[in-house]
This record gives sequence, structure tokens and C-alpha cells, in this order.
Amino acid sequence: MLPRPHSPTSPDPTVLVPRAPAIVAGFREIVWLSPEGEIEALSLGEARQRVEFETPLLCHGRAVARRLDVPAFPCLDLLELFAFVRPARFCVPTPGGLATALGLAAPRDMAGGCATLIAAARALLQELQADTALDTRAIAEAAQRAGWSWGPAVLAALPPGSADAEKRAAGLRAWYTLPEWQERAPPPPPGTLPVAPEEARQRLAALLGNGAETRPQQADYAAAVSAAFAPRDTPQVPRAVLAEAGTGVGKTLGYIAPASLWAERNEGAVWVSTYTRNLQSQINGELDRLYPDPGQKRRRVVVRKGRENFLCLLNYEDAVRSASTRQAATVAPLALIARWIGATAAGDLVGGDFPGWLGELIGRGRINSLADRRGECIHSACPHFRRCFVEKNVRAARHAEIVVANHALVMVQAALGGLDDGTVPTRYVFDEGHHLLDAADAAFSVRLSGQEGRELRRWLLGAEAGRSRARGLQRRISDLVEGNDEAGEALIEALVAARVLPADGWQQRVAGGTGLPGFESFLAVARRQVLARAADSESGYGIEAEARPLIDGMPEGAGRLADALDRLATALRRLATALRKPLEHPENPPEPGLRMRLDATIRGLLRRADVLLAGWSSLLRDLGQPARPETVEWLALDRFDGNELDIAINRNWVDPGIPFVKAVAEPAHGLVVTSATLTDGEADPETAWRAAEAATGLRHLAENPASARIASPFDYPAQTRIFIVTDVPRDDMGQVAAAFAALMGASQGGALGLFTAIARLRAVHERIAPVLEARGLLLLAQHIDAMATATLVDIFRAEEDSCLLGTDAVRDGVDVPGRSLRLIVFDRVPWPRPDILHRARKAAFGGAAYDDRICRLRLRQAYGRLVRRADDRGVFVILDRALPSRLLTAFPAGVDIQRLPLVDAVEATAGFLGTQSSAARRTPFPAMP
Repeated sequence: MLPRPHSPTSPDPTVLVPRAPAIVAGFREIVWLSPEGEIEALSLGEARQRVEFETPLLCHGRAVARRLDVPAFPCLDLLELFAFVRPARFCVPTPGGLATALGLAAPRDMAGGCATLIAAARALLQELQADTALDTRAIAEAAQRAGWSWGPAVLAALPPGSADAEKRAAGLRAWYTLPEWQERAPPPPPGTLPVAPEEARQRLAALLGNGAETRPQQADYAAAVSAAFAPRDTPQVPRAVLAEAGTGVGKTLGYIAPASLWAERNEGAVWVSTYTRNLQSQINGELDRLYPDPGQKRRRVVVRKGRENFLCLLNYEDAVRSASTRQAATVAPLALIARWIGATAAGDLVGGDFPGWLGELIGRGRINSLADRRGECIHSACPHFRRCFVEKNVRAARHAEIVVANHALVMVQAALGGLDDGTVPTRYVFDEGHHLLDAADAAFSVRLSGQEGRELRRWLLGAEAGRSRARGLQRRISDLVEGNDEAGEALIEALVAARVLPADGWQQRVAGGTGLPGFESFLAVARRQVLARAADSESGYGIEAEARPLIDGMPEGAGRLADALDRLATALRRLATALRKPLEHPENPPEPGLRMRLDATIRGLLRRADVLLAGWSSLLRDLGQPARPETVEWLALDRFDGNELDIAINRNWVDPGIPFVKAVAEPAHGLVVTSATLTDGEADPETAWRAAEAATGLRHLAENPASARIASPFDYPAQTRIFIVTDVPRDDMGQVAAAFAALMGASQGGALGLFTAIARLRAVHERIAPVLEARGLLLLAQHIDAMATATLVDIFRAEEDSCLLGTDAVRDGVDVPGRSLRLIVFDRVPWPRPDILHRARKAAFGGAAYDDRICRLRLRQAYGRLVRRADDRGVFVILDRALPSRLLTAFPAGVDIQRLPLVDAVEATAGFLGTQSSAARRTPFPAMP
């Protein structure tokens, strides 16, 4: 029995824990621990009734509410307390994860999880007893006044505060505690000294240190990619290397070795680009070997991201003012963010030191509103400009030696001729190179849609209704156009022309078949064409249709809208020209801050006029013309669970490698494109490499890239088995679910289930969740649990006997070494989706062989998740007897591949993994309804 807290200044940590029950909820079982220490197993109905009238301790309130199938309810969430006490620090968001982070004994069952919650609360509140910072107490007081459930306990734990109200007034105004950036002279252009292969080997050996495991494959890889760091001999012809490194080679340190040597020798920067945030974080961690001193690493390594990833201090200040005036419940979340602001290293809300689960608890919409996701930055006019996280990131990257970026940022940077500071790198390493053209496809495509049009209207006109903090163009630049008649007239012209764009409520109007004149009325006609031409117009998910031939009303509507968009673009160009004049004034040049702001404003205007609006206008005018062979146009109606989200007219390059090479590769002096899965296992090596060059765009270079293929050091025939189940109909979801349950039971967890469609994942999850829980196995699921994919993967990695269901993002982004991943089950053959865009590319990339290549690569990527270390063992299962034998070259030579019934696959899985302890585990579950 836990006593009530009595003295707020008592040094005894036990009395600080609120007298409250604790709850841990599964799919089948819910455990409740009363304040008196009584443990109860509750039914779902009983648990719902308890949380309606009591405020329990729990871990991840939104996930628990989802499990109970109730709206969010008042609770004492341990993750909120953790975020307050240990800001900018991570823990796995489970009772076990809290125990690990706090050095407590790990719970063995759900009842132990409840006890862990109480112990974790006690440990965290005890930590606060030593926190004497004034701002900590001020932030806690602000949260407590807003009704934060942890407020009384936190204030009781904190030492008594100062009576000096002025010193404690900062509170939520956390920006006052941030240091300002200092401007530095721009760096000179980098040199061109090469890195010899032997030098790359030596640098790698130095990075690994004495006593490191000898991996000749890693040294061979480092030597091979060093060719990309030689000086180029011909303009527009970079030194390019296409390098495949099997899992376990250690390619990250392999390319860091020559890249870091080149950067030091030439006083330049190498941009290392990834497709996923997970790998971006891994690379940043690996760079600790190169720069073990944290201060030196901060100066030489920068994780570069777009401004939409960072907290905007002006948006945060607006949120604080708005919440404080209304004494809104949003003050409590802002208090947690204030604590994070005071502790964060870079201010990155996505993938940095802001825990993903904190965004889930606060609400992703609220978090997104605190970033500049619409390009509304006012630069030097912002009162927080000198403390701005984005400006710090941009300036640090200018002087770094290694910049860790992502493909999307690099592509956008190239497409726009440089980002905020005009940076255009000369040396790149593209890791996860098999996704290079996915990023290029997104960056160089044109999408005219209702959502995009609404965002542009908001950027120009700001919030037109409600309590949105969106700042329109006039509000952002009114002081810049003051006294400039030409700029003032152009601004008014642009604001009037912007009225053609979709306004709030456009989805309902367009779905009703009408829409305001201009953009909305055109979307209504486009929607009608999609519904008339789509193969399955009643689908609850996205549908699409050919753009040609156009139905009645489309050509005229497209022409009128193109004219209107041209008028808007012309007004924006006029405004940019008028704002440029002060920059060219011979006698009264602007001061540096104003010059920077004018430059940024002009770039923003011209990007929207010359890239966005010009692209839309060109697309609209081309709809009435014959199709071009290099692009494909199509219409889409985006839906999710039957709800219409957007209507779009799309233009994509059939081969995105063409714009990638033109905008990124040719201007570079050297680049490495690398991955573990560049080739697809095609029997003919020459054919496989030509296909890899096509799939990365490098076939469009004037000279063929150098190539290197370093095999994995792992013994796949000894470490893995592959089973193709022959007696489970792939479209009978009852039998498919039974197969998943039987196989995951045979492995006793550590299983990843991969699905080709969300609907199939949900159908299986509904059937197997209670079955696995009865066996003591935690089941996690993308698209079902109230957690982001990264959070689910973190839990899966930490909980050795858990299971995870997911789709493409999980297949490509999971890095789970050890026993936490010992079984992968694929629901069916992962053929590419036969949509309009794929049909066009299939014709250009080799017909049926293109389908086979995509499928083989997906199988290779999924199988590659299974073995991450030399002592890993695992089983790969495909529940689709229709898997063609020609696709089996996706797997390493010599691996035992068997086609067998489910009952034998279950037995063989248990036998290979050493989990076969009873006859029951050899018996599959009956088909589930």
C-alpha cells in the first residue's frame, strides 16, 4: 500500500508518488494495481469504467486509450513525467523501457509492469529533488495552473523556489535561455587533392583502432569508393562509383574513411545522404569513432535537415501567448516542449533528440504547427532570428566536414538551385542508393492538387478564419514594401490573384460537385473524370484515372485556371523585382540583416512563381496536347478509409534518373551511390549492373560509373532458412492469420510480419492479437497502434519476444540485430502495384523483367533485415505458393529454400530457432474467421 504525499519538502521520495492505481493494457488481458496493492485482471468493460472515474498511472496514454477503444482520458502518464525530468532524452515507451532507462528491475509480466510504473514515478520524482533551476519550477507552476496531472507531485518534489518573481517570469518563454549564433566568414572553395585507395585503407584502420575485428571486405570497399574523391577531368562528368556492399561489410565506416580524409585535406564538405531517418541517426552515431570528442564533432559534423523539421521559436511564442491568454489545457504540453527547448542539441523535432513518443502524446498536429512547414519564415525580422535553430543548422553546415543529410533535401536543394543559403555541394555519398530515384521522383514531379493549392493560398493570404497562427505574405513583408509603391501595387495584385486558389472547406464543395470558380471548379471536373474512368470507383482507398482523353469541361477549365495561375505568377515576379531594387541601390545599401531578409523573400517568391506555379500552368496547358514520351500525366482521388483527402493532377518523369543526373550528379565533382541491394540477384552480372545503373539514374552520365561489389561476410546458408508455404490460400484471410499466429508462436516472438496492403494487415491483426497475447507475446502493429513506426520499431528492438506487423516503411527501415528479429513472414509475393505510373515505367525499363526486378529487390531487402550480425539466425517465410522459381535468385546462393505445407514450416521454424519445446508448438492454429 502506497502512502499519500504529506509534506511537499519531505526528502523521502516514497511520499512523492501520487496515490493512484496503475494500469497495463493488452488486447486480451488488462491488469489493474490499486493504491492498496491489490492486483486485478479486468475485462475490457471493467477497465473502461475504471478509467472513466479514476486517474491511473500508465505508460503512453494514447496507446492505452486505443487498446481500450475509448477517447483519451485523464491519466498520470509516466512518459510525460520522464519528458519533464529528463528532457531531450530517450526511453523505449513501455514499462520495461522505463525500467531500463532508470536502472530498475525489468518487469516479467503485466502485473510487474504496473509495479514498475510506480517505481519509475518514484525514481523520477526523486531526481527532481536535486533540480534547483528556477526555470524548472516556473515551467512546472505554469503546467500545474493549467491542470497538468503531474503538476502537484512535481512541485512537491522540487526544492522551494525563489520569491523573486522577475527571475522566475521566463517560465514557458524558454527562448531566453538559448545562446545566439555568431556569423563567420564564408569558407573558400574546397581543394581537389585525391584520396588514394591505400590511404582510404589506412584511414579505415585508424578509425577501427587496434584490436578491432579484421574485415578485409570493409577495407576493399573503402579502397573502391575512394575513386569518387579524385578530381574530375571534364565539366559535367563527375567521378562516380556505384558500390554494392552486402550486409555486414560495414559500408558506413567504409565510405566515411575516404570522405573524411578528403574533407580534411581539401577543407571542404562531403554530404552523406540517406533515404530514412533511421540510417541518418546511425551514421551520426558511427561518426563518434571519427570525432570522439563531442565538441570537435559538433564543429565538424552536422545533421542537415529542411526547416520544416525544426521548432520555430516564433510559432512556439505564438502558441505560448495564445494558450496563456485562454488558460488553455495546451499549456501542459507546451511546458514539456519548454523543458525540451532548454536541453535540445539542435532543435530538431523529427528524428533528433525530441522523442517520437512525445509527439504522439502531444499530438502530431500540434507539433507540426510549431515548425515552419509552410515557408512563412520572416528571417531577420523575427525577434528570435539570432537564436533560430534553422539558422544555426544552416551556418554550422557551411563549415562542417561531414554533412549528414537525406535524399529529399538534396533533391529539393538541387531542383531549387540551393537552399536557404544557396549551398550546392560538390561531393556526395548516397547511401540507401536503391531509393535514390524514389526521392528524385518526388522532387522533380509536378502535383497540382487541392491540398497544395490550399497551402499556397495560406502562404499568400494567411489565416482567413478561425484561430490559426498562419501569417500571410502582407503581414510578413509589410515593412519591406513600405514606401515602395511598385512593391505595394504588386503585393496587392498578388493577393487579389491568390483568391483563385482553394479556400477553407474546398473538399466538401468539390465533393458536392461544385466548388468556387477557378481552382475548385476545375478540381470538381477532374474528380468527375476519375470517378467515371477508375476501375474501382467504390474503393475506400485511393483511385486514379488516365489524364487523356479529357471529359467535357476539362480543357476549358484547365485553360482558365492556367491563365489565372499565370497572373498570380506574374504578380509575384513583379513583387520580387521591386524588392530587389534596394539591394542594388548604389548609395544606400541595406544593412546585412535586411539584405539577408530581402534575399530570402525574393527567393521564396521566385520559387513559387517559377517552379510551383509555372509547373502547374505548364501541366494544365499540356493536358490538351498529345502525351510526351518522357513524362506521364494522370489524375488521382486520394482516399483513406472511405474519406476523401485530396484530388490531384500529376506529372511524373518516366525515368526520374534524367532530372537527377542533370540537377545533382552532373554539377557534382564526385559521388558514391551505395546500398546492400543495388543488384537483384540476376544470374548475368553484366545485366544486373546495367539494371542497377538504370535504377539509380547513373546510366545517363556521359561516362559509365566505376563499379564495385563486395559480398557479405555472413554465412547465410548456415544462419538462415527460407520456407515457401504451399497450402495456405493467400486471399483467405482466416487461414493467412492462422499461419501468422502459428509461425509467430513457433518462434516464440521476435517475428516481423510484412504485408503488401494495409487492409490485409488489419485483418490479420484483428484475428491474432488476442491469440498471441495468450501466449505471452506482445503484438505491435503499424497503422493500428497509436504510435509512429519509429516508436514501434524501438519497442520491437527492445522487447526480445515481441512481434511487429508492418508494410513497406517497416520492411525498409528496420535495423534489429540479435534475437529480437529471428523470423520474417511475408504475406504474399510483393509484386509492384500495377498503377498508371508503373505501367509507363514498365514499358521503358524492360517489360516483365522490370516487374521481376522490383519484386526480387523487395524480397532481398526484406530478407536482408534478418541477419545483421555474425551470430544472428533467422527464418524467412513466404505465405504464397505462387512465388515463381525465377525470383529465388533474390536470395544468397546456397541458402536452403524449401516449399512445404504450413505444419511442416511451423515445425521446421521451431527446430531451426531452437524454440521447439512442446508438441503444441508443432501444431498450427485452426483457420480464423
